[in-house]
Amino acid sequence: MTIDERLDKLTERHEALSQSIELLTLDVRELTGEVREHGRQILENSKQIARLGEMFEKLLGIVESHHNRLDNLEGA
Repeated sequence: MTIDERLDKLTERHEALSQSIELLTLDVRELTGEVREHGRQILENSKQIARLGEMFEKLLGIVESHHNRLDNLEGA
């Protein structure tokens, strides 16, 4: 194999690697965008879950208050 043939093979390999890197870079950019969007969705879901937790705590307080009221009425 001559030096020119070797250089041609190396050039072909280099071009193939460059194309692969370009495709991988595009995939990484796309995935990065998706991860950011999922992160935003997770943050929003976490906020909603926290709000639900607060609402359940308030509801539990109301239920306990009514339960105590009923106990007081029954005991009277």
